[in-house]
Amino acid sequence: MVVSVKISVERWPIAGTFTISRGSKTEAAIVLCTLSDGTFTGRGECVPYARYGESLDSVCEEIERLRDALANGATRDDLPALIGAGAARNAVDCALWDLEAKRSDKTVADVLGLSPLHDLTTAVTVSFGDAQTMAAAARNFADRPLIKVKVGGENDAERIRAVADAAPSSRIILDANEGWSDDNIVENMSAAAKAGVVLIEQPLPAGKDAILTKIPHPVPICADESAHGTDDLHTLLGRYDSINIKLDKTGGLTEALRMQKRARELGFGIMVGCMVGTSLAMAPAVLLAQDADFVDLDGPLILREDRKPGLLFQGSRVSPPKPELWG
Repeated sequence: MVVSVKISVERWPIAGTFTISRGSKTEAAIVLCTLSDGTFTGRGECVPYARYGESLDSVCEEIERLRDALANGATRDDLPALIGAGAARNAVDCALWDLEAKRSDKTVADVLGLSPLHDLTTAVTVSFGDAQTMAAAARNFADRPLIKVKVGGENDAERIRAVADAAPSSRIILDANEGWSDDNIVENMSAAAKAGVVLIEQPLPAGKDAILTKIPHPVPICADESAHGTDDLHTLLGRYDSINIKLDKTGGLTEALRMQKRARELGFGIMVGCMVGTSLAMAPAVLLAQDADFVDLDGPLILREDRKPGLLFQGSRVSPPKPELWG
């Protein structure tokens, strides 16, 4: 039984500016949920996302409405009936996983049968900008095995060529954040194929992607904003080749594991991604990503300073979480 629920807002400055096609940010504003039974404590972090109608206030209010249910013994399995998928449920779900692990003196990986966990290779991100600026950023990452490049504007073909030339040995993922259109997607995909891009993430706006069933996919296409939970998967067949699972979309690790299993059954490739947050937000995603095709968990590397203790990053390699952090 949960005795206390603490909800707090934290702001973590970004090292410079993080820019996608929809805009820029200079900090990661997160909500931290801390659950305690008086002896053990569990924590979960989430990032409210305005794209999905969330704010710091709305997410805090959603968690607050669960206070009595949690005090009366609500479990992870009860959450879907109590709160919709999204950032708030993610924070509570992950805090419950952490609390359960601490109580049982087992790691979450042990409970899930995932031990021993292995290190992962994560993508590192090049923010959206002009071609020259993006090429310079990519050049700094030219020794990294996987680079995720934010596109989604006019003249993206130029950006794609510039980045590929700047990091010729790296595998490149393009993330358009819904920034392409029916008018330019074929041209941009052709440029991506010529540049050796390995994946294109969410090229078109969610709900306006019917053309994906009619055009060739010279580069596999991954759903992000179009893929929230398990029930979305059947709508993506024939349009997308892979899905990006993020805990803040699914509403936590519990649903993310269910979604991952069903996606594999349907033949989708799996990317495990993140919002920009601290190592506490990445930790449960590291478990989810153990057999993912692509891993994009570089959120802490974008921050000026990470939570301590945090995940261990060595270049593009990220190690599994220690129980002191989560799980």
